[in-house]
Amino acid sequence: MPTIKSIDDLKRLREEAQKVKELRDQTGKTQIIVGMGTVGIAAGARETLKEILTFIEDHHLPDIILRQTGNIGLGGQDPVVQVILPGAETVTYGKVTPAMATRIMEEHVVKGNIVQEFRIEA
Repeated sequence: MPTIKSIDDLKRLREEAQKVKELRDQTGKTQIIVGMGTVGIAAGARETLKEILTFIEDHHLPDIILRQTGNIGLGGQDPVVQVILPGAETVTYGKVTPAMATRIMEEHVVKGNIVQEFRIEA
């Protein structure tokens, strides 16, 4: 943690903390979380993440927050993708390939229909 030596240092630290809080508290936006722990990466999470990012860019979807996290804790289900639509429950998908990611984006994120066959209980 930085040393605070003046009021200006304290103000700067407060502003930085507020920026971080604003990023976390962005409500009303769809969130997609991809598990990028070492097991997830070995199972293909990097390719799945790239496919989701490409879909977002190709379809001009600016109101989506794409996040990476470590291990989501669902052994044997990697790569894991979680989708959180505004005002809805978190939906977790397991063993998500790039092709599955495209379908999840089309059906769940764009149309609002959960892809039940890919869904797992978290």
